[in-house]
Amino acid sequence: MNKEKGRVFTITDNVGKTVEYEILFTFDSDETKKSYIVFTDNTTDKDGSLMTYAATYDKDGEKLELRDIETEKEWNLIETLLAQIEDKIGE
Repeated sequence: MNKEKGRVFTITDNVGKTVEYEILFTFDSDETKKSYIVFTDNTTDKDGSLMTYAATYDKDGEKLELRDIETEKEWNLIETLLAQIEDKIGE
């Protein structure tokens, strides 16, 4: 992770390309005892939906270090939360 400024951070991949991401939201799960971050690069997929990504992170760490989501259960938790947010926005 290269830098974090408020709600934006950049990542430089293994070929040197730098991508800026915007943090959509973060949350903690009592069930998994992990902190999650959901973010976007503000691009859209072929259907016009905003591309979103998720990862776990250590919210007490000095530097933002993202880790892979490890289980289907975690993905289901994130997808359920995203669907709830979309429903609220649609109301």
